[in-house]
Amino acid sequence: MTDGDGADWTDAETFAAALDRAETREKGHFFEFFAEGDEIEHDPGIRLARAGNEQWLSQTLNHDPAYWRTDVAAERGFEEPPIHPDYLLACVMGPSVEDLSEKGGYFLGRTNVRYHETVYPGTEVHVLSTVVDTRTSSSRPDYGIVTWQTEGYDADTGDVLVSYERTNMIPRREQVATDGGSTERSDTYTASDVPDLPETFVTPDGGYLEDFRAALDRAEDEDAAVAYRHERGRTMDDTLVAGLPLATLNTARQHHNRDEMADSPSGDVVAYGDVTRSIALAHARSDEATYRERRFENERFHDFVTLGDTVYGFTRVLDADRPVADAEAGAVTFQHVAFNQENTPVYSGERTALVRCRPE
Repeated sequence: MTDGDGADWTDAETFAAALDRAETREKGHFFEFFAEGDEIEHDPGIRLARAGNEQWLSQTLNHDPAYWRTDVAAERGFEEPPIHPDYLLACVMGPSVEDLSEKGGYFLGRTNVRYHETVYPGTEVHVLSTVVDTRTSSSRPDYGIVTWQTEGYDADTGDVLVSYERTNMIPRREQVATDGGSTERSDTYTASDVPDLPETFVTPDGGYLEDFRAALDRAEDEDAAVAYRHERGRTMDDTLVAGLPLATLNTARQHHNRDEMADSPSGDVVAYGDVTRSIALAHARSDEATYRERRFENERFHDFVTLGDTVYGFTRVLDADRPVADAEAGAVTFQHVAFNQENTPVYSGERTALVRCRPE
């Protein structure tokens, strides 16, 4: 291909020279773009399809029959098998990435995750984020820290479906002076964070509310903790690392651009945090009689998960309602930790779910 001057733009040397002279049209925003109080309506919307929901659930081992079978969905009070909360959350996070975090930077955490409505296939979701806070990193002159409140809402009704607050490190256009403080990666453990563990761990006898309550009572008597690991693991493959995030409109290069990530600290593309999270939660849910998801707090991503890593799950039970006569379910609060094949924590979070009472 030549222009009027006879240059062959597809010749390797000519094209390399063209690349050197061309300005890159950037995607995403640097830290300086964000100001407290700004509202950002994310252009992409996403229509939640049953096929996408089922692909997410099958690939992350989420097998709760209420999300697959019409009869079980009806028994739980659903009109039809609904959209799973994990998939809903990922589909709200995904469209926000281009505007908020495509430039990269550590995902420091997410909290105040709330599910407001049951969502069914066919719902069109739009996403709105508000800048809650911006601040300077004390240790990284080339990064700032931004916190956003994000809501995914029904495009037809305006009803908020899910909301959360998340915090990221975001690259700066210009470095600033720092106070030389410690790293802002609050999602890593230090020796001082490790408490004295109890001598005994108690494992529930089953997955119903009564089992969790009985285990907590026993642990209290024995000065023990209710904590256990889950047998299943899931190895990260191309579908999990690149396919699932791209299907939620997540444009972060970390998940699909191996060229860009070759010189990064991870050395390769990394898994979308919500995929890692969903796998860990699936391992936990396989050992409990989940009825409804309620909320999540203090979610952290502690280390990279890359292609070939295997994700396992560990659960600690923090609290459980006492069974009430004629109640279908009661609230149980868990701390979940996902870890890899080297027993390194990669995700943690506190989750409150309604767990079914034992059938009579």
